[in-house]
Amino acid sequence: MEAHLNNHHRNTLEEIFAHPTSANIEWRHVLSLLRTIGTADEEHNGKFTVTLGDETEMFERPSGKDVDAQMIVDLRRMLGEAGFAPDERPPAPRTS
Repeated sequence: MEAHLNNHHRNTLEEIFAHPTSANIEWRHVLSLLRTIGTADEEHNGKFTVTLGDETEMFERPSGKDVDAQMIVDLRRMLGEAGFAPDERPPAPRTS
């Protein structure tokens, strides 16, 4: 699913799923990612309606340039359900 993402989008996706959570993920980068893999339309009230796959959610533009921790939690859930979570399978067992 990530074949159409450029390096900036992949980096933003990695930042969203990184542990510990980064405190400086820029909203403009998140918005660019969301518009590339789904839709993100700005409403008249300044909120964004984001649709990924079958799920739609409202996001509010942060007051600063960076997204907050709660938005990262919401983005992780939404992106994960849409199939954009990093592959977290455990490594295969070693054979002797």
